[in-house]
Amino acid sequence: MYLSKRLTRARNLFVAVVNGVMTWIILIIAPLGLMAVIINTLLVVVASYVSATLADRVVRYLQPTEQRAELLGQSRSDLAQTRDDHDLDRGNCF
Repeated sequence: MYLSKRLTRARNLFVAVVNGVMTWIILIIAPLGLMAVIINTLLVVVASYVSATLADRVVRYLQPTEQRAELLGQSRSDLAQTRDDHDLDRGNCF
C-alpha cells in the first residue's frame, strides 16, 4: 500500500495528537501540577510523532525497490506513448 508523504505526515500527526489527548486525560487525574501535565503531554506528542515517522522510514527502506518503482507509476512521457499506441482508429462510422 502506498501513502503519499503528505498523507503519512497527517496520519503521524493524528496518532501523536490522540496519544497526547489520552496522556492529558490520564495525567490530569493524577495529583500533579498543571505545568507537569502540560510538559508531559507535549513530550508524549513529540515522541509519538517522531517514533511514527521513524517507523514509516524503516518500512519504506525495507520495501523492495521493484515495488517502490511500481507504486510510483509511469512517467508522463511513458504514459503519453502508451496512450498513442493504444488509440482507437476512429475512422468514418457511416
